[in-house]
Amino acid sequence: MVKHIRFAFAALAAAIVLPAIAQDAPTLRIYTYDSFTAEWGPGPALKAGFEETCDCVVDFIAADSSIGALRRVQLEGEQTEADIVLGLDTGVAGEARATGLFAPHELALDGLALPMEWTDPDFVPFDYGYFAFVYDTDVVNTAPSSFEELIALPDDVKIAIQDPRSDTPGLGLVLWIKALYGDRAVEIWEGLEPHILTVTRGWSESYALFLDGEADMVLSYTTSPAYHAIAEEDETYAAADFGAHYAQIEVAGILQSSGNKELARQFLQYLVSPDAQAVIPTTNWMYPAVDIGEALPPAFGNLMVPDRTLLADEDEVTAHKNAWIEEALGALQ
Repeated sequence: MVKHIRFAFAALAAAIVLPAIAQDAPTLRIYTYDSFTAEWGPGPALKAGFEETCDCVVDFIAADSSIGALRRVQLEGEQTEADIVLGLDTGVAGEARATGLFAPHELALDGLALPMEWTDPDFVPFDYGYFAFVYDTDVVNTAPSSFEELIALPDDVKIAIQDPRSDTPGLGLVLWIKALYGDRAVEIWEGLEPHILTVTRGWSESYALFLDGEADMVLSYTTSPAYHAIAEEDETYAAADFGAHYAQIEVAGILQSSGNKELARQFLQYLVSPDAQAVIPTTNWMYPAVDIGEALPPAFGNLMVPDRTLLADEDEVTAHKNAWIEEALGALQ
């Protein structure tokens, strides 16, 4: 009887003490995009994996896009509660850096396996891919192999793309066309206009139109067919090979105003660890930023790999991005 009473008091004490301990654990707040935090995205597994090591709480706070996450922290400025912004890419990294809101990561970043050398002092890469037009081989028998061939197709061949002002793939298409054609970019956009079914705010909306059969092709990634092959066991999806494709490298950065900078650095170091990187391919459906060996699903070995990787200079993108976006949207009116 006494033993049971003592046990009851011990349980009661634990119930009183544990919440206090939990409240003392620091909270790491990370702004990111909504698909990252979704049940099927990488967020839940990365949260659980890091919390096992950090004696902390990870709080992912989702915006509708990575550009939306950047806009939020710009509005909040130094008053933001966020410690990290995760999901920016090389197309907006220069703009983000210019805000002065981000701190150096101070990490060595040994072992990265990206399509180009990485020396950025502020942003840590966690995955990458290449923009491409994805199609169903049961619907499109012969895919175009260039923007010129896409333009030459009958006008009833439709593509769905994203708004470059609100979504990074949409911006990626602007940068892709500009990198390939320079001053001829307006000509290419004018040629694409009859084929564009719609310009959606985000990737999810345009991909849904494609899957519903409303568009023949959709602006997405060379890695998108891996999702269909692995998750749906459907190998009919492919990415059109244009030879030269623009790369997207997704990054995370620590905010200068963060009161948890050391914890934030620990999270970014974890983000490029083999355990965390093994989560990326089958949740974010991108290539991991480090070589994870046999943990990379075989379906990724069957994907189209561009002959040439395009990536514009950051300073040039930052200086001209808005003008290039206006140029593209003006050609579509």
